[in-house]
Amino acid sequence: MPLVETRSVFSGIPVSEAMRRQVISLPFSADIGQGIRMMIRYKANAVLLTDKSVPFGVVSKTDLMGAFYADFPTETPLGDVMGSQPIACFPDDPLESALEIMEAAGVHRLYVTGANREEVIGTVAYSEIVGLLYRYCRACERGTAKKRMKLSGIDPSARLTVREVMTQDVWSCRDKDRLFTVIETLSTHHMGAVLVKDEAQSPVGVISKTDLILAYHHGVSQETESREIMNKPVHSVPAEELLSKAIQQMLINDVQRLFVHRDASNPDLICGVLALSDSARFRSGSCRACTAGRMLT
Repeated sequence: MPLVETRSVFSGIPVSEAMRRQVISLPFSADIGQGIRMMIRYKANAVLLTDKSVPFGVVSKTDLMGAFYADFPTETPLGDVMGSQPIACFPDDPLESALEIMEAAGVHRLYVTGANREEVIGTVAYSEIVGLLYRYCRACERGTAKKRMKLSGIDPSARLTVREVMTQDVWSCRDKDRLFTVIETLSTHHMGAVLVKDEAQSPVGVISKTDLILAYHHGVSQETESREIMNKPVHSVPAEELLSKAIQQMLINDVQRLFVHRDASNPDLICGVLALSDSARFRSGSCRACTAGRMLT
């Protein structure tokens, strides 16, 4: 009976190729204010908590957003609001396996340990994985970038567009909604950011978890209207834009997501969201030459 083996661009690549060797950590007794400052300073989505240098737990932006919603003082120890234990892998584990663990557990990063499981030597997150994927696609002999140099014409069907990879669900709030409503929306739908619309239903800004924890740190009330802390303008790409260009834009601008508009002539018609995790899930950074496939052996 033939065996079916799943192959992708990550096949044969170890975690060590994509891991980041800087570990953002704090003692579990550090307070929420310290955790927020650490996340903002290092542009991290989570902080590893330690007890006498031994991994103790993980506190994420989601956990801190929940603490804001619960009205915890920012002097509260991080250990009191941490949401999970660290999920770990080894540097020589297949990157494909690490990605599958992240997807199954619903986390955006894994901690990389050495032979001693209590020693964390790095992290691997979607941003590093997609960065590696993008570099591989740029160098790939079958990739569209190489083909463009060799051929005068390219089969358009080979190139992936943003529309094919994006998530179609777009959750929004009104610019007059209170911050507690924004937190509820993000928590309910497990989103990293929400689109802010005005009374005419036009997109006027974006509020992310980072914006919320910054507001928390600065003592902003949950009763504050969303327009007071939103980021503007809304950064978006056309649905028919090449995936490779959208990924490049996210990596260069160091952002986790881009909103997608249906019509290039009307950026107000938002129809989806493209996140780094979408590209990693699709296992491609530019064309169908890299997408995961199944081989009979």
